[in-house]
Formats: sequence, C-alpha cells, structure tokens
Amino acid sequence: MKHLFAISLLLLRQEKRAFALGLALAALVLAMGVALLSLSGWFITAAAAAGLAGLGALFNVFIPSALVRFLALGRTAARYGERLTTHDATLRTLANLRLDLIRGLVQAPYRQAERLRASRVLNRVTSDVDALDGLPLRLVLPALAGLAIVTLSTVATGLLAAPALGGVLLVGHGVLPSLLFWHGAGRADKPARRSAAGMQAMRSRMIDLVTARDDLAAFGQLRGARHHFMQAIRYHHRARSALDRFDRGIGFTLEMIGWSTVAVTLALATQMVRDDTLLPAQAAIAIFAALALTEAVAPVRRAMEEIGQMRRAASRILPMLECDTAQRHDVSLTAGPVELCGLELRRSPHGAPLFPPLDLKIAPGEMIAITGPSGCGKSTLLLAIAGQIHPHRGHVSLAGHRVETVAPETLARHLAIVPQRHALVAGTIAENLRLADPEADEAALWQALEATNIAHVIRARGGLEARLGFRGAGLSGGEARRLVLARALLRKPDVLLLDEPTEGLDGPGAARVMVGMRAALPQAVILVAAHRPEEIDAADRRLSLSPLQASH
Repeated sequence: MKHLFAISLLLLRQEKRAFALGLALAALVLAMGVALLSLSGWFITAAAAAGLAGLGALFNVFIPSALVRFLALGRTAARYGERLTTHDATLRTLANLRLDLIRGLVQAPYRQAERLRASRVLNRVTSDVDALDGLPLRLVLPALAGLAIVTLSTVATGLLAAPALGGVLLVGHGVLPSLLFWHGAGRADKPARRSAAGMQAMRSRMIDLVTARDDLAAFGQLRGARHHFMQAIRYHHRARSALDRFDRGIGFTLEMIGWSTVAVTLALATQMVRDDTLLPAQAAIAIFAALALTEAVAPVRRAMEEIGQMRRAASRILPMLECDTAQRHDVSLTAGPVELCGLELRRSPHGAPLFPPLDLKIAPGEMIAITGPSGCGKSTLLLAIAGQIHPHRGHVSLAGHRVETVAPETLARHLAIVPQRHALVAGTIAENLRLADPEADEAALWQALEATNIAHVIRARGGLEARLGFRGAGLSGGEARRLVLARALLRKPDVLLLDEPTEGLDGPGAARVMVGMRAALPQAVILVAAHRPEEIDAADRRLSLSPLQASH
C-alpha cells in the first residue's frame, strides 16, 4: 500500500485547495444526508407524540420543516459543487501526471528505455493513469469524508440519544467496514492483477496483429495470431468474472453489515424506550442516522473493486516518475574537443568492465572510427559520450564541460546521435526531417539529403511531400538509414555520434555517404562505431576496443 499512499499524496499535493474544498463538500453532503434523515425521523416522531399527548397545536412545525427543505436543497447544491470541484481537480492532476510520466520516460536510462515496446508502454501507461483517476474520486476523498461523518454522527448520536447507540453506529459503520476493506484489499489484488494483465495482452496482441499483418500473412501466421488474441480475450473474461464475483461478495457482506447495524440500533433503541431511558423522538434520531450512514459506507464497495488495479498502477507509475536528479546546468557550449578521462563502462553496477579505462582527446573537425568485436562496448561508449549512460569511473567532457552536468536541452542543441535502431514516423519526408529542425527551409532539407546521397531517391518518390507509412514504411533499410542521417545533419551538431551509419548500403554508396557527412560538418567532432572498411577509411584515427577477459 505504500505506493498507493505515495501516489495519493502526489496527486493531492498538486491541487491542495481544490481537493480540500472537495473533501469539505463531500463531508457536508454526507452530514446533510444524515441530518436530513435524522431530523425527518425526529420531526415525524415528535409531531406524532405531541398529537397523541394533545399538544399538537403547541408543536412548532415551521422550523423543522424549513430545516428539512434547507437540508434537501443544500445537499443537492453541495453534491453538485463537490462533483464539479473534485472532477476538475482530478482531470488537471492526471494531465500533469501524464506530463511527468513522459518526462520520466524521456530521462530514463537509455538501455532501460530501449527495452520498452511502444505499444505495451502506451497501453500500460494509458490504463494505469485511467485507473488512478478513481484514487481521489472513489477512494481517498470518500473514505476521509465517510470516516469523518461516521465519527461526528457517533458523537452526535451519543449526545442527543444514548452513548450505547453511538457505539453501535461506530462499530457497524466505522470499524467493521474498515476491517472489511483491509481484508478485502489483499484478496482483490490477484483477480485485479489478472484482469489488468488480460486487458494488456488483449490490446498488445491486437496492435501486433494490425501492425504486423503483412508479415503474418506472408508467413501464414494470421490464424495463429488470431488464436493468441482470442486466448487473451478469454483470459481477461475469466479474470473479470472472478473480480465481479468478488465484488458481489463484498457488496453482500457490506449490505449485511449495514442492515445488521440498523437492526441492532432499532432493537436497542426500542428497548430503551420501553425502559423509559430514551424518548421516542431521540430513538428516531439514532435509527434514522443508522439508515443514513449507509451512504457513507457505500464507496467501500466501489473502492474494493478497483483497489487491486489502483495498487498495481501506482507501483508501476511511481518508478517511471523518477527523473535524473543530478545537477545539470544550461551552460554555453561552443565547438571544442571531446575528452575521455579514465572512462570505464560496465553493463551493470557489479559487472566486469567492457574495456580498459580510456583516455582520449578528439579535436573539432576530427573523425574517429571506433572498432572492435561485437559486444566489446562500441555502442555503449557512444551512449556514454551522449550522456545517456553514466560511466562507472571517469568522465566525458564536451568543450571543457562534464557531460553529466550539462542540461539535456543544451546537449540536444550541440550533440546528435544516430543509434543502430533508427526511428521514422508516419508522415511526409519533410515532416520526418523537420523533427530535427522545425524551422529548416526546403533548401536546407535538400542539402542534407544531398549530403547523404538520398536526394535522387526522394525526387523519384515525389519529393519532400512524399508520404511514409508506419515506422517509415515505403523506404528500404538503406534508404531509411540515409534519411535518418540527413535528419541528424540538419541539427548542425558540434558532436555527431554514429553507430554503424552505412548499414544496408553497398560499398560505393557507403563511401559517398561518409564523404558527404564529413563535408557537411567540417568542424564537428565525429565518432563512428565502425565495422565496414568504408567507415574506417573515412576516419582520421582509429580507436580499437579490446574487451577484457571475463575473469576480470
């Protein structure tokens, strides 16, 4: 429950005034409901008793009837204000939560973000945030308001009727529902987890079925993919049915507790009236208060149905909100050398070093080819220079500034990296290129395309307004690679990091691309994780990484 408590505080702190007002109005609604029913019961009983005693003409009916109308109308207005306030505040906090989630995912360690599947993350984040909208609306605020009103009603009943009757209300509407909630919260976790997992699998498999339909059809796997999708539907249906049965069981138990409380209150109050220790009108207050307080307990059932999903959502979302807390500054970077000072990298905190400590200085305008066997750490070294991975020892400096102290926005203006797994989006060629520079004119776009030897391909496909499909569908692997390289050139970075940039190109084409990029950025520091002769030959120097033995 600690994750749920932490996310509750996070949400409530963002809109403290609105939620405080909503809590006050929610408590006012319950208080008016209890007061309305209790006053009505007292009014009817007292008026009947006065009539039987022959004092009907002296009984003042105007003040109680006016109070009944006031409470009825005031309860409606308070309910409207409470819904308006709390829902508006919840929508604002969830909007802020989505922004914080995006910020946390963007600043997550590169290797962690690299393992995320877009469809799975999107579905999970969407369902988790939707689950948390019930946290303030159906759990925290109703629980706080309900406990407050049950406590006040207990005290008021004890003062206006009898302490014993107040104790019955406290146990029946306060203690027992709370114990039921804590007991059921653990039991609800398993069916809620299975229901959420089934929904997640159903969404992910549907997206995979749609996006990979061409490949599935080509290899004759459409029937199998459909079978897996139907399996996810059946799994979710079974989990949902189990959750519904649990909900009905909780609802029945809660109803039994509520009506048992009313029955005990009625029996005890009747006995007190027979013993002449309690007036009938006072007994009516306690009985009708017991009836009215069932409204305060009602949210327990809805919360029990959603508590498992809320707990899981909070446990997944909280780690995503953890951003890099290191001190970073918006420094003024200029074209300068890249320095590696005793740099040591590891795949995990307790793993072996990938290679011996590096000491290297690269001047502006110089291209370095990083070579070595697969898995020796070439890509990891580029990520460390880009500030995406923190070194185990040593540091990287850009123009005299340690990369871990430079704000991400500043790094993005002066450094560009093209990893092995490039990313294109559905849209026009121009839209894909302008992701790097939204203000770039057509001349700049064509210049970047010429530098990467893909301009003639784009012209043949209809020019800059030619459209690409999902993930750049419509281009071959080599064409997509060159388009991504052209986009990186548009940034005009002082440091350009390339991971196997000519993959998918023939030898002459690869050589032309390397020459074109060098000519487009004559003063930039360029580091290339290279495995092809064309990439190595284009460099001024070669940095060969030799992996350490596993025994280290």
